[in-house]
Amino acid sequence: MSIDKEKLKQSVRLFLEAIGEDPDREGLRDTPDRIVRLWEEFKSYEDFNITVFEEFGEYDEMIVVRDIQFYSLCEHHLLPFFGKAHIAYIPDKKICGLSKLVRVVNKFAYRPQVQERLTEEIAHFLEKELKPKGVAVVMEALHLCMAMRGVKNPTSYTVTSKLTGVFKEDEKTRNEFLNLIHNGK
Repeated sequence: MSIDKEKLKQSVRLFLEAIGEDPDREGLRDTPDRIVRLWEEFKSYEDFNITVFEEFGEYDEMIVVRDIQFYSLCEHHLLPFFGKAHIAYIPDKKICGLSKLVRVVNKFAYRPQVQERLTEEIAHFLEKELKPKGVAVVMEALHLCMAMRGVKNPTSYTVTSKLTGVFKEDEKTRNEFLNLIHNGK
């Protein structure tokens, strides 16, 4: 879905006016255009091809990319939440480029979102594209909607996880993943 640039600019101007700001003052004058560019950048992550390589060997060990920095926007308050994602999968004849895992995180993070759904969407996408023996996704995030408003607790992190296949079924595999992302630093 493309962005309606003019409607977005008008909305930002109306928002600024609604909260008592002057959208024509120097510091805010270009804000509607900046917001359009921001969302164009975010939307650019939606469509990309995940390059999958057919592995003809019997590689069946865990592939882990941890500490993937991500930024998202709480769909309830339109305030940022951000943190780190940790992803693992065990291939079943297919692998992808490691940078694609970062792109998958951004694909789903760069939109109004809740962390629980974000975690699920990443895992389901990798399941569908790679058809691995299992996928593990753990996300840790600081939510500004909790830190700067409401309960005003700036030190609480929310942790969500989604485990599929061998990560869910095999305790040894699950524990290896958890050890790698927490103790392997």
